[in-house]
Amino acid sequence: MECPHLEETVHVTAPSIKSENLPPDYFCAACKTDKSPWICARCGKIHCGRYVNGHAKEHHEATTQHAVCMDCDNHAVYCYICDEFVINDTKYGHLDKLRKSLQSLASARNHIRQKVRRRASTDSQENDRHRKKVKKDDRPRSSGLRNLGNTCFMNAVLQSLSNIQQFCGYIKQLPSLEEKISKSRKYHHTRKTRNEEDDVLLIEELRKTLVALWQGTKGAISPESLFCVIWKVVPRFRGYQQQDAHEFMRYLLDRLHTELLTLLPYPNNNSPFIGPKGKSTIVTAIFGGLLQNEVNCLVCGVESKKHDPFLDLSLDIPAQFATRGGKSKDGEQQVCRLSDCLTSFTEVEELEESELYMCSNCKKRQRSTKKFWIRRLPNVLCLHIKRFRWQSFFRMKLETFIEFPLRELNMNRYVLDNLHETRGSYGGSSQYDLAAVIVHHGSGAGSGHYTAYAMHEGQWYHFNDSTVTPCDPEVVAKCKAYILFYIRREFKLPEYLGINGNSHRQ
Repeated sequence: MECPHLEETVHVTAPSIKSENLPPDYFCAACKTDKSPWICARCGKIHCGRYVNGHAKEHHEATTQHAVCMDCDNHAVYCYICDEFVINDTKYGHLDKLRKSLQSLASARNHIRQKVRRRASTDSQENDRHRKKVKKDDRPRSSGLRNLGNTCFMNAVLQSLSNIQQFCGYIKQLPSLEEKISKSRKYHHTRKTRNEEDDVLLIEELRKTLVALWQGTKGAISPESLFCVIWKVVPRFRGYQQQDAHEFMRYLLDRLHTELLTLLPYPNNNSPFIGPKGKSTIVTAIFGGLLQNEVNCLVCGVESKKHDPFLDLSLDIPAQFATRGGKSKDGEQQVCRLSDCLTSFTEVEELEESELYMCSNCKKRQRSTKKFWIRRLPNVLCLHIKRFRWQSFFRMKLETFIEFPLRELNMNRYVLDNLHETRGSYGGSSQYDLAAVIVHHGSGAGSGHYTAYAMHEGQWYHFNDSTVTPCDPEVVAKCKAYILFYIRREFKLPEYLGINGNSHRQ
């Protein structure tokens, strides 16, 4: 957004650090962490950003004129008065000088680190000690994704999916589908029904992006080709306005599933998941689960059961926790657990007057109750926390903190009891471990910023557009999750998908 506070609040043009005595990283003046350092553009003090302990925000609240900060890592500018990231920062000279100063210090710091690494490599013992010392500074093989203009929603989803081993590995090993695209163009040309959606395949551009992402040869790659394809196949995402990450994820997975069904010769395997004629793809085999929807007529007692496939579950924040600031009336921070959201999702509720159930026995709409059971658990359980809701004529965001487990999420109590033994070849444990989290930062429903945390080879990383940094599990556990990806322990996938590595634990 265009910030009107830059001229009155920005004074600093360089951090108060001597270049000849460079520290290994910037540190928060309050908690000494080097994670997500933000520099105050008025006084030059460095505090941790809103992704860590939020001391930069506390600094603003204590000194209200100190409202504008710059991220020392990716040089994005944030205004606490506007409560948004700034887009007109390049028009203001002081911020441009501060950004160049930070970039210069980063280059000098990288040069020093390279000299240290070269010196250490001459001696194997020194090299081993050095590798242990800088272990947490090492980047994963994955690159960052450049922000093309409010595309953080896409970047966060792509980084999360890329760290789900079976999904990413399968997409990357697919053969190039360019030939199939060419044949599709010729077919539609002869039928005279060709449109711009026939020119591209989302699965092909996703494959190229994931391959480039995991080559690790660049600090960040630009997903322009993939974004252009998304514009063509999903018109609602055209433009550079902020979009919802959950909506994008659902459109992406649905489109991939449809394309894979069309292009690849999957057998009719009586899958319980989404797909015409019972066919399954890697999308449904990994993310697909099955709900049992039970409706009871309160007049005659007749019960109706319906089975609904799902790729993710959208969970309401229970009413007692659903306050805008996540605090109770007396101002105390409330503790809402993920289990509270899951219990609320599966408990019996009476339908509203506007949703009266047409009873097959009474032959008219009657008062009734509804309950969900999970009939079949997916291999990757995707949980969407419903943080945005309509109030009067505007959408508001719920900032309630949801406490969620990083390991050993037990789903037994939410699964239909008499169906535990029917999990079959798709089944496995009801225990899940967290693989990735998408977080929405900011208070606006149509603005803000998305980042992702994901596990890679036993280490958590924070994916913030172009920047990829290691972080501690405690940092992940403190984030206000928007979308959670849990991987089932020791799950199995259909053999015809050709995926090796049916047991996966992180």
